[in-house]
Amino acid sequence: MLDRAAAALLLGVFVLHAGLADAGESRPQEPREYTLLATKQTSTMQKELTQAADAGYRFEGVMGGETAFGGKEVVSILSKARGGSAARYDYKLLATNKTSTMQKEMSQAAEAGYEYRGQTVSETTFGGREVIVIMERPRGEAGARYDYKLLATNKTSTMQKELTEAAGAGYIYRGVTVAKTAFGGDEVVVITERGARR
Repeated sequence: MLDRAAAALLLGVFVLHAGLADAGESRPQEPREYTLLATKQTSTMQKELTQAADAGYRFEGVMGGETAFGGKEVVSILSKARGGSAARYDYKLLATNKTSTMQKEMSQAAEAGYEYRGQTVSETTFGGREVIVIMERPRGEAGARYDYKLLATNKTSTMQKELTEAAGAGYIYRGVTVAKTAFGGDEVVVITERGARR
């Protein structure tokens, strides 16, 4: 019969092994296919997002910036399981150089069942310096699930106060960008979300 110290050691090894096995199983590594979209015009990005979604891809991330050969571009990455997936999604790209307009457009998209997936700030060919937000909904579904509050300020101390107030109203943080916008100058733009209230 094992003494207590040996039993405790064996139990510890068993628990550690089980934990490592669970950790490996919690993130299955299924083969993925990726597609990269890069464009200077937000209207083109909307079209390409729709085409990729039709082919079974789902949005992963977006970033605006300057590439070596493309110049100032918006770059999006989408992926799908190799072999395809039954799930399909619709995308809405919102782009504006006024944060007040973005708040309105996000609210309208949320009413149609879209939810926040990503944001960036980029200088586009026709729009100039714009805040860009990507929103997604499962294809065929509609109806608001979330409310959004966009916070924008050039003072981080003011943002702290606004975030605290938003949290008190039930909003949670979703994303942040720090960049120069056409009307706000150098702004911190934070997007927050809460379950829709009917």
